[in-house]
Amino acid sequence: MSGPLDASGLARSLIERLSTVLIGKRDVIELAITALFAEGHLLIEDVPGVGKTVLARSIARALGLDFQRVQCTSDLLPADLVGAEVWDPSTGQIGLREGPVFTNVLLADELNRMPPRTQSALLECMAERAVTIGRERRELEKPFFVIATQNPASTAGTYPLPENQLDRFLMRISIGHPDVDAEREAVRREDGHARIDTIEPIGEPSLLRSIGESVRAVRLEDELLAWIVDFARRTREEPDFESGLSTRGAQAYHRAARALALVRGRDYVVPDDLDVLLPYVCGHRVHCRVPGKNPGPRLEELREADPPTVLR
Repeated sequence: MSGPLDASGLARSLIERLSTVLIGKRDVIELAITALFAEGHLLIEDVPGVGKTVLARSIARALGLDFQRVQCTSDLLPADLVGAEVWDPSTGQIGLREGPVFTNVLLADELNRMPPRTQSALLECMAERAVTIGRERRELEKPFFVIATQNPASTAGTYPLPENQLDRFLMRISIGHPDVDAEREAVRREDGHARIDTIEPIGEPSLLRSIGESVRAVRLEDELLAWIVDFARRTREEPDFESGLSTRGAQAYHRAARALALVRGRDYVVPDDLDVLLPYVCGHRVHCRVPGKNPGPRLEELREADPPTVLR
């Protein structure tokens, strides 16, 4: 069984390999690996052409995982996603046709273009890592990691994700455009997808089976745990917020902090881990009373008023 140090080594190897494809975005890669290690899912909200698909495919390639991509459209049905029972005339039997969710890494492109019924089907997959087709319940592959994207610049023909769907994502991030030097290198190479095939796989999917135990073994001091709970309660009491951080959101914050510590080569959480993760884990779980207002600045103010520290 791999321990914390072995898992940290795996994280470093992943970041190095993925950085050769997604140039100049080491911080984004670190967050994505953190979400994977924490057994969560990742929502990427960004404009087209910044490397969302490249990131998802690179993670799958580097770990030897199965990969499926779904282009979400307004006519996508739940059966198109999870599968369906179909009649086989050659055998005279009804069999199961598996949908694309039967994979390890699923990229759901432009998630908010999917109708609510299909969004709900994906919700079950993400929350329970299982699907119900007909009367049969089927467990999904392990690991099962969803990377979903949505374009913030276009709202025509979209179905905004409900709060319970957003809450299923451990983090919401954006990739953004690279700096000048990184963009020059990316333009020179032209095809990032071709570079994915040059990634040398680290190993088999079994490498990830004990990562969850390694994350749970990471130490988080009682003072930091108390700060997470207190911070969540303060967001619920904040008059600018329609809804604050739920208990499940606080659990996600706690789990992500331990995963980030592991990715960074430590078996203990430090306050900086909580600082780094705050906008990505909490930003999409807190909603302002003023529609369209970004809760991020107010979350930062609440943190700065009482920053997380460890008593020595």
